[in-house]
Amino acid sequence: MKRIWDISPNVDEHSAVFPGDTAYSQHLQFALGAECPVNVNAITLSPHTGAHADAPLHYSASGQAIGTLDLLPYLGVCRVIHCIDCGPLIQPAAITHALTDLPPRVLIRTSHVASQSWKGFSALAEETISLLASLHVLLVGVDTPSVDPATSQDLPCHHQLLRPD
Repeated sequence: MKRIWDISPNVDEHSAVFPGDTAYSQHLQFALGAECPVNVNAITLSPHTGAHADAPLHYSASGQAIGTLDLLPYLGVCRVIHCIDCGPLIQPAAITHALTDLPPRVLIRTSHVASQSWKGFSALAEETISLLASLHVLLVGVDTPSVDPATSQDLPCHHQLLRPD
């Protein structure tokens, strides 16, 4: 029997957000009582809260919206590669120890705790994305808000991930 392991962080008021992005907030819109049969909350958050997948439309004018993407690349065997304290850019040398018999999905773990400030988070070097692509990796995930540094204006790693094989 196959199991699905959900490694998504909790989404709540402690969730880290991309620098300058909208923080999570929640308030009771309707309250259960004599005049109301239900509790209904209003939630405000950025799409970058918690675990997320960037839609190609997020960084490419001709990209697809997230609702049109096939879910198959997101489901299946993966390898988690620990790259804790590897600096601002995860270089290929930080992952080479884990590339033998690599499955088609890779998750890069960079942080010690899921709920933290994203100030100074680790991103991926372009060469690391190239290396994974050369090994036919279908999906690359990170536990940070972006595969590119927060200051990046051209998003090279995002665009490399968009390219078909």
